[in-house]
Amino acid sequence: METLKEEEEYNWKEVVLPSLIPIVPEPELDRESGERRRGRDIIIAIDHGPNSKHAFDWAITHLCRLADTIHLVHAISSFNNQIVYDTTEVLMEKLSVEALQVAMVKTKARIVEGDAGKVICKEAERLKPAAVVMGTRGRSLFQSVIQGSVGEYCFHNCKTAPIIIVPGKAGEESVL
Repeated sequence: METLKEEEEYNWKEVVLPSLIPIVPEPELDRESGERRRGRDIIIAIDHGPNSKHAFDWAITHLCRLADTIHLVHAISSFNNQIVYDTTEVLMEKLSVEALQVAMVKTKARIVEGDAGKVICKEAERLKPAAVVMGTRGRSLFQSVIQGSVGEYCFHNCKTAPIIIVPGKAGEESVL
């Protein structure tokens, strides 16, 4: 796998989400300022793990509001692996429907090819979102520095505010 250089473009594919998601009407005028309330763009980095799902659930419960748009981003090593691509499309469709049902937000999805940390930061530069939300495995600082971590990379290199959701310990009650 080639590493992504800073000025180099990366490959991506938009995911066509189900048509059952209605178009959200423009919000009403804000009483105080007289301007239209504009929604925020929020990137949620997802994969097939439970920590990513926990971060997604946290974001739509605690961070998103009605006029926001969620951008689901999943990094894969190669588009040549059709099985991974197809299962990722199904996951993104399922999460977009859940986001609509829980938080009434619009969802866009994109599968990107390359090193996960670098392409997530590139997407954040392109979209300029209010936040980049991602899960982490909950390793110690020492382990994440030695072994490497996508969350650690994004924390240091992303120009947008990263929100890293740490999983709860076994037996603890969830905050969701």
